[in-house]
Amino acid sequence: MKMPIPDYLQEILDHVRDEDGGEVADYIPELAEADPDRLAIALCTASGHVYEAGPDADVEYTIQSISKPFVFALALQELGPEAVLDVVGLEPSGEAFNELSLDDNDKRPVNPMINAGAIAVNQLINGEDSSVEDRVEKIRDLFSRLAGRELHIDAELSASELEGADRNLSIAHMLRSYDIIKDDAHDAVLSYTHQCSTLVTTRDLSVMSATLANGGTQPVTGERILSAEACRLTLAVMSSAGMYDGAGRWMAGVGIPAKSGVAGGLIGTLPGQLGIATFSPRLDTQGNSVRGVKIFEYLSRDMGLHLMSSDQHSVPGVRSITRDGDQTIIRLQGTINFTAAENILHQLTTHNLGGEELVLDVSRVTSFNRMGRRMVKEGLRLLREGGFECAIYDPEGVVTDLEFSDGTTADTVDSF
Repeated sequence: MKMPIPDYLQEILDHVRDEDGGEVADYIPELAEADPDRLAIALCTASGHVYEAGPDADVEYTIQSISKPFVFALALQELGPEAVLDVVGLEPSGEAFNELSLDDNDKRPVNPMINAGAIAVNQLINGEDSSVEDRVEKIRDLFSRLAGRELHIDAELSASELEGADRNLSIAHMLRSYDIIKDDAHDAVLSYTHQCSTLVTTRDLSVMSATLANGGTQPVTGERILSAEACRLTLAVMSSAGMYDGAGRWMAGVGIPAKSGVAGGLIGTLPGQLGIATFSPRLDTQGNSVRGVKIFEYLSRDMGLHLMSSDQHSVPGVRSITRDGDQTIIRLQGTINFTAAENILHQLTTHNLGGEELVLDVSRVTSFNRMGRRMVKEGLRLLREGGFECAIYDPEGVVTDLEFSDGTTADTVDSF
């Protein structure tokens, strides 16, 4: 059976494709030359299933500030929260990402998602006495393991960024003046710039963010990379500061811990469920992808992904799949949201379904949200197109709309 999720993701891209607001990041020469029409989305579940849409899903671009949460998580794992929080705070800044600002009381950067905090955290990796080369390699290796493939650094773009790095150099000198970092200011900015110049794809970013959602276990390779504690604290900071001075509005409206990058990438993470990544280079005045923000707004509303929504339940979806002669009975249970529906459809694609008739038993389902209902119905339609006679056992009437997207309806049975 063909999974309907890529088609749904393509629908979202079509929905935002004509949005042409914003501009590419013109203060970095290579980014100024980016194709503004690039567009892609990828989604990775905590169970390791990756879905993508858009011809640009495998186009490489630099990770930029999306690197910040992953390096923060690495620092937490290497040194522990207490040592990391000695050099960086956890509070939203309410200021631009490159503001020359420190906490008025203790002179620490206020959080690790702004440049001052990210440069300070970068200097913790591999120890304060590490060379730039060893520190950068430690970070590049982390990113590669998170993505599940070998990643590389765009040296040309990194050199270009360094030529215009006066702001970050000023930040580094400020950090040195308060003994927040020990390294030479130029070396600190060099290390941080290499971090931001790592090349990734939208698919890579979805898997990397899903690793945070999965408590540090890479969902595709199964490798334990980060601790659950490091991921929890990282997601907490993303939820409050990942979208800079727009973080409050973002969490109220979208409700997904997120981080943006000026190359046009944007990630979001739902704890225990999935990682999402989008790519579209046009940025708004805050440095966030215009179409990426629209996509996340659409996903949050349509799929019920808002972190504070009552739809947020982690349920298996499938109770059992049994065979009785020519009839296969698929019993569902619990609340069927996107995560449960994806699990249901994935089990149906991998299960050796036999016979001629399929009955979907929803008698133990407490409710369907809109996306869960749509995905399960589309799965039934595709199975029917594959030659099965499909029916639903729904004694409580939890599936209120049985019409498929092609205008036909599903049969119902009173018993089986």
